[in-house]
Amino acid sequence: MVNIKEDERLNPLNHSCAHLLAQAVKHLYPEAEFWVGPVIDNGFYYDMDLGDEVIKEEDLEKIEKEMKKISKDGKRIVREVLTREEALQEFQNDPYKIDLINNMEEDTEITCYRQGDFTDLCRGPHVDSVKELKYFKLLKVSGAYFKGDSKNKMLQRIYGICFDKEEDLTEYLNFLEEAKKRDHKKLGKELDLFMMSEYGPGFPFFLPKGMILRNTLENFWYEEHTKEGYEFIKTPIMLSKELWETSGHWENYRENMYTSEIDEKTFAIKPMNCPGGMLVYKNHLHSYKDLPIRCGELGQVHRHEASGALNGLFRVRTFTQDDAHIFMREDQIEEEVVRLIAFIDRIYKLFGLSYEIELSTRPEEKYIGTIESWNRAEEILQRACHNAGHDCKINPGDGAFYGPKLDFHIKDSLGRVWQCGTIQLDNNLPERFDLTYIDQNGEKARPIMLHRVIFGSIERFIGILTEHFGGAFPVWLAPVQVAIVPVSSEYHLDYAKEVYEELKAKGIRVELDDRNEKLGYRLREAQTKKIPYTLILGNQEIEKKTVNVRRFGNEEKDELSLSDFIEMVEEKIKTKALNR
Repeated sequence: MVNIKEDERLNPLNHSCAHLLAQAVKHLYPEAEFWVGPVIDNGFYYDMDLGDEVIKEEDLEKIEKEMKKISKDGKRIVREVLTREEALQEFQNDPYKIDLINNMEEDTEITCYRQGDFTDLCRGPHVDSVKELKYFKLLKVSGAYFKGDSKNKMLQRIYGICFDKEEDLTEYLNFLEEAKKRDHKKLGKELDLFMMSEYGPGFPFFLPKGMILRNTLENFWYEEHTKEGYEFIKTPIMLSKELWETSGHWENYRENMYTSEIDEKTFAIKPMNCPGGMLVYKNHLHSYKDLPIRCGELGQVHRHEASGALNGLFRVRTFTQDDAHIFMREDQIEEEVVRLIAFIDRIYKLFGLSYEIELSTRPEEKYIGTIESWNRAEEILQRACHNAGHDCKINPGDGAFYGPKLDFHIKDSLGRVWQCGTIQLDNNLPERFDLTYIDQNGEKARPIMLHRVIFGSIERFIGILTEHFGGAFPVWLAPVQVAIVPVSSEYHLDYAKEVYEELKAKGIRVELDDRNEKLGYRLREAQTKKIPYTLILGNQEIEKKTVNVRRFGNEEKDELSLSDFIEMVEEKIKTKALNR
């Protein structure tokens, strides 16, 4: 998938199309007032205030029609530089633009762009003429608070996208259709994985089949981390205010935390696992010989998210982070990061996920430590990437205030990019919690600490995998691995039960569909549930003691002995094969 925001041609094209949208809306809704219309990774949007008018999805076609009419008119897009007084005069009837102007720095160059009867306050850049805007599509409409603050008025936001070639637009719209089919919220309901309730907005309920998927994923996480020398802990879900003051969360993250009063003291439900991990480290004295200490926790956290931001499993108010904190000496950083990158690489490849690594460096302001220590840490992370056989893109100034980090951006089967894994160097919490170890000279020294996640959160990763595989999970992950369908329950059910018991005894997740429904209906049901293998059992299979195997997504059938079929499934599970 192309990143519109970073594409030299498509960025100004989409920026100009946002203005075209605003012009069309102004023609159709003369009282409209406009806030901002930026380019984003997948197109553009424009936030607007239409007073009592409400734009619905069905209105987008009408707006598109007006946009095409303006485009055919072919007006040039002209840039003008304005003084502050001229700008205030130009946009005197639009309070949102006045707000923008009044909040600009004194020495900011103020520019506007004119196209026919429409003028917009904007830095640009833009294409030369509206006639270049031919291949666009308005995608959806939603609400957005003015300046992103829930205390402010709710504006209407229209999303769209623009390409310079018709075939690229067609390809993108086809991609959206495929993505719609793979929507994890839709598949989660169809496959009985999870549910949401009005009694707990943002708090997902995992259903029995979803729990099988989740438990399989978590057991895999524990197994792989055990191989890598991790120890495991579990820290309390609620801890006192004083701890969060020590960690700095109370000062910097208070608005996102849930609190409660216990014995007249304030406690907070943890939004992060790190402070609890610090207390575990401090529970024992440590020698330099003990390091590195790799400490993992599947810890449930809670964070208050705005209701409008909630999105299935992708954005929730409680989730389980696959956290680990690694405590080490400074001379161990590079080796540990190289090892960690190789570990993350192995995990992602198992799911068929490619990825890119991004190194986020020291912020311009609000960072702790010396510039020299930051430079040294950034060099170590960059060198570790290289020694692990990977390049890393530099993301300047986006590091956390306490240290640089490596972010892993995975790419799914549709080419969409998700930020999941991260490796963060932290000198802040070891200092705040006074973490020490005894060095080779018998003196106290400060450990270096790494925060790291691979999945990011179990819930979000399940959502990503559901869309990545389109709900057709590999055999080892599939909640139901085999469906048994007797041709007739009257004549073939006894053999079906024999096969069912044998598969179950081997630890294979199997279901027997002996409902009084037509064979075709039950076969379609197995396909709808995306079960990897369906066994059709009739007279021939009983006589030969075989099974007739139909694979998901394939009309062809194979006849195998039951032992050969079990061996095949066990091999798929053991190797965690991607293909079925």
